[in-house]
Amino acid sequence: MRALVVRDREAGAAGLALEDLPFPHAAENDVVVRVHAAGFTRGELDWPGTWTDRAGRDRTPSVPGHEVSGVVTELGYGTTGLTVGQRVFGLTDWTRNGSLAEYVAVEARNLAPLPADIEHTTAAAIPVSGLTAWQGLFDHARLAAGQTVLIHGAAGAVGSIAVQLARQAGARVVGTGRADDRDTVSDLGAHAFLDLDDDRLADVGQVDVVLDVIGGDVLDRSAALVRPGGTLVTIAHPPTTRPDDGRAVFFVVEPDRLRLADLAQRVRDGRLRIRVGAIEPLADAAAAFTSRRHVRGRTVIRVTEE
Repeated sequence: MRALVVRDREAGAAGLALEDLPFPHAAENDVVVRVHAAGFTRGELDWPGTWTDRAGRDRTPSVPGHEVSGVVTELGYGTTGLTVGQRVFGLTDWTRNGSLAEYVAVEARNLAPLPADIEHTTAAAIPVSGLTAWQGLFDHARLAAGQTVLIHGAAGAVGSIAVQLARQAGARVVGTGRADDRDTVSDLGAHAFLDLDDDRLADVGQVDVVLDVIGGDVLDRSAALVRPGGTLVTIAHPPTTRPDDGRAVFFVVEPDRLRLADLAQRVRDGRLRIRVGAIEPLADAAAAFTSRRHVRGRTVIRVTEE
């Protein structure tokens, strides 16, 4: 099968190449998925799991990409809940070969059924961003109706979904970004927008929840905005500055089949818009991975046609 492969940790993204690899093996409780579309995170070449397995052993050559949408072609021993020929989407395992390939072996519990009326290219943009937004807002911050949430990077992959979910939950939403993000964030449902280049972050006032995807100085300055009992949540890095009388949480997204199914239903109902900015073929995946071109929405790799 054809796959995007990385072999040299020192070379990083410059070492990405399209190669032929053996067909993946379906271990116990696995399925093999014929990949129709895949999503990736540019920073994943810095993650330990890209280079080592769960036991810490070198596992190169590695295939990046941790979001997949496709069709089940094989069931491993003991696998239940999915069938051959079924459309599925979800997260691939962090310490195994990923989705930027024609086929991938995945733990069945990490996948959810994909309704026939959702395109694979849309589904591949949901798992990491959608689960991150939900888990950050509700599992970790326990956002409730009537509260105020500040969402950094509100026009981005995670932020755009978080704005919609928070608004639907009855929260007051303040989104941040650059000046040209204002209309997008407002259209997604934010009640207010703050330009991180020209507006003072302190002018937001106190909020119940901060959801951060930026880190650095923005994360540090956001701690002072959290009112007593509130929560600062980030996926960027462990926070060094904490709210005086609140919680600070750093987390890594986790698979959740039931939540993926819920997100898919929201897409079907028109309650959730997924921003796909570019769709590239597998042959151009290395260039897409290293591109610094600004794309409004997620870049998705189309591996197999419908």
